[in-house]
Amino acid sequence: MAELHVIGQIVGASGFPRSSLFCKWGVHAGGAWRLLSGLKEGQTQVDFPQTGDTAYWSHPIDLHYATKGLQGWPKLHLQVWHQDSFGRCQLYGYGYCHVPSSPGHHRLRCATWRPLGSSWQEQLGQVFVGGGPQLRSPDLVYSGADRYRLQTEAMGTVDLELGIIMRHFDKHGVEC
Repeated sequence: MAELHVIGQIVGASGFPRSSLFCKWGVHAGGAWRLLSGLKEGQTQVDFPQTGDTAYWSHPIDLHYATKGLQGWPKLHLQVWHQDSFGRCQLYGYGYCHVPSSPGHHRLRCATWRPLGSSWQEQLGQVFVGGGPQLRSPDLVYSGADRYRLQTEAMGTVDLELGIIMRHFDKHGVEC
């Protein structure tokens, strides 16, 4: 079986309306992929930067997959959250990116978005009270099935650094 190693980190995030951010992350892979070692989901710490608007997490990612085929190549999905001074958490954005399919060191920038309320009253309430709409099924972030129906707004970006090691893909007819 071919093997894929993903070793890297979620560096941080920038471009969000407020600081004091943390990130929930996960990896989704198709049925032909088996996770041999590593965690397929996790959460960073909250970073409250003293200067600037960039939150730094340097959160490690270390995954080892085995696969029989290329279908369902792994995708990294992200949720960026804001924590206020009272400990309340508010969703600031969803995003996803494909794990690179070539070996080497990769710097990725993942754009995020969040759903808008369906009425102006909901949007006004979100500004003053906080909270806001969330997806019922987070799978919608990377599947895209009904995502075209959503009204969304662009949020900030999440920076990642990933090292990719591929093993035995050439034996299965895949050139790296």
